[in-house]
Amino acid sequence: MSAITRDEVAHLARLSRLAISDDELDHYATQLDDIIAAVAKVAEVAAEDVPPSSHALPLTNVFRADEVRQSLSPEQALSGAPAVEDDRFRVPRILGEEA
Repeated sequence: MSAITRDEVAHLARLSRLAISDDELDHYATQLDDIIAAVAKVAEVAAEDVPPSSHALPLTNVFRADEVRQSLSPEQALSGAPAVEDDRFRVPRILGEEA
C-alpha cells in the first residue's frame, strides 16, 4: 500500500505554490513513497539500546589549546598601514555610507 497518494502530492504542491503536471504528480508520488519506505526501514533498525547520535564516528577537536603569547603592539601593527586614524586602519569609504 502506498504511503503517499497522488492527491496528497497535489495538495502539497498547492500549499507550496508549485505548478506540477499530471506526469510529475505520479513521478513525485512514487519517489516520495520510496523515501518514506526507506525512512521506515531505518526506523525498524533503530533499537532502544542504540543512543541517538549526530555522527557515525566520534568527533575530536582539531584546534590547539588557547595560550597567551607575545603579540604586536598597536604601533607595530599599524606601522605598515598606508593610512592610520585614531589608532585604527583608515580605509576608503564604500557604498556612499555616511560616517
